[in-house]
Amino acid sequence: MVNPGYRHFKGEDWVDPTPPPASLPHVDEVGVTGAPLKSASYFIGSLCKEYNEDFMLCKNEDRNPEHCLKEGRKVTRCAINALQKIQSQCLDEFRAHWTCLDNKNQEFGQCREPEKAYNA
Repeated sequence: MVNPGYRHFKGEDWVDPTPPPASLPHVDEVGVTGAPLKSASYFIGSLCKEYNEDFMLCKNEDRNPEHCLKEGRKVTRCAINALQKIQSQCLDEFRAHWTCLDNKNQEFGQCREPEKAYNA
């Protein structure tokens, strides 16, 4: 992977070598780029509202990143499930919308036509 303009990145993916605490259950990465996440953002926000609110309340309690790892993992799992639901029910419309966002500088206003089909 090439990272133009970033001399401190040597062209490879950076992986944190520190393993997570054993007390945390494993959760996969969401595994999508910005455009699919932005395309799915309204659905993820709606489906995962409870988990997102718990995470934000936790972050307000304590700014230590380790304090809210469990809540963060719940948010990640929910986002993965939301994306799987979207892909199983309207993959073509979803793909058309996020591809448009990817090609149009991720501006919703430029992608209203694919959005209409996606939201139908």
